[in-house]
Amino acid sequence: MKEIAESLGLPEGGFDITGSGDFPSAFAVTDLATAAYGYLGAALAGLIGQDGARPKVTVDRRLASLWYAQSIHPFGWELPPVWDALAGVYETRDGWVRLHTNLPHHKAAVLRVLGCDADVDAVRRAMKAWGGDEVESAVVAEGGVAAMMRSEAEWAAHPQGAAVAAEPLIHWSNRPAPAKTWDRRPDRPLAGLKVLDLTRVLAGPVSTRTLAGYGAEVLRIDPPGWDEPNVVPDITLGKRCARLDLRHLADRGPFEVLLAEADILIHGYRPGALAGLGYDAATRHDMNPGLIEVSLDAYGWTGPWAGRRGFDSLVQMSCGIADTGRDCASSSKPSPLPVQALDHATGYLMAVAAVRLLDRAAQGEGIGTARLSLARTAELLKGYRQDRIGALDKRPDQRDLSPEMEHTPWGAAFRLRPALTIDGTPMTWDRPASALGSVAANW
Repeated sequence: MKEIAESLGLPEGGFDITGSGDFPSAFAVTDLATAAYGYLGAALAGLIGQDGARPKVTVDRRLASLWYAQSIHPFGWELPPVWDALAGVYETRDGWVRLHTNLPHHKAAVLRVLGCDADVDAVRRAMKAWGGDEVESAVVAEGGVAAMMRSEAEWAAHPQGAAVAAEPLIHWSNRPAPAKTWDRRPDRPLAGLKVLDLTRVLAGPVSTRTLAGYGAEVLRIDPPGWDEPNVVPDITLGKRCARLDLRHLADRGPFEVLLAEADILIHGYRPGALAGLGYDAATRHDMNPGLIEVSLDAYGWTGPWAGRRGFDSLVQMSCGIADTGRDCASSSKPSPLPVQALDHATGYLMAVAAVRLLDRAAQGEGIGTARLSLARTAELLKGYRQDRIGALDKRPDQRDLSPEMEHTPWGAAFRLRPALTIDGTPMTWDRPASALGSVAANW
């Protein structure tokens, strides 16, 4: 995918592809998965190759696809359901709306707007009394999250769709700084780097899990009480997880120590949210002049929805993906992608962006930031249709799993084998998945 290479400042290609198969979709989801992994490998090879020959990079197309679904496969226990009982698509007077109710406060907002019980049939009846745009706006105004299904043409004509289309895939900025050094080795190129992870479901955690796979020390910070039980075993691989509440004075000091000592900050706060907590960009840079930053939001960094909360499944509804999928499937209902491809692709691109920023910093080109969004990744994917509708199954075979058992707080599990191979540089994690808040907030 040429646009990815151009956005990253990398030559097109630079990696071999093995394996076969395509996810069933109108869009080239497997091609996107493969490309995101490939350019991650190419960026890491460039970082390693500063000190010698550039290693060979290979992506397994099948495994790349499977990592976009679920990487952990429990042995003798089960993950909680992915979706809350009320989450899903509902018919309104004039179309379809997806409600996202996985988080308790988002679920409560929906029920306040609809004025009904927490029952699927009650929600279904209540939704039919609303217009799609009307209920979407009401839920968002109440602090919840919802998305009306729009066609690609409707999204292109929407002020937010037009704003996103005008944004780059990755927005870069840079400031002068001395060359960055760290204890990197060809086999663990990110060893010695501290990554402060302030992200939630799902793109940000994918990016930091990826960096941990090449040696970075990742510390994830969550507020007290926060949990993501359906994804935590999957996305905390290789990380330590602590809790701090930045609204409480007692927790701000420890956070500022972490920030001052970090090499990379990855966050998923909406525009202005960190500033509202007292940590705007200037303050962060004063605390740590050498801090590299990678950030994301849902609906883009410009336009009227720049501050809107969102998730992959909602962006698919807004931007036309679910509507095009419906047409392709000859269905009356929205048809989403077979996996949360916007989340995963954005997460891997965030990891690549962090590696590219490190590469430039190591060469004395300054300290930079990168910003990405789910909506802009959606624009990328919409440019790649496929005539073939594949049949790749999200369920792995035994050959797809690593033979080593991973011992997690929830029980034993097997993990998918890495999709990316860099000669002499294995993708491997130093610790198993961990529970949120399981360690103290220190490096």
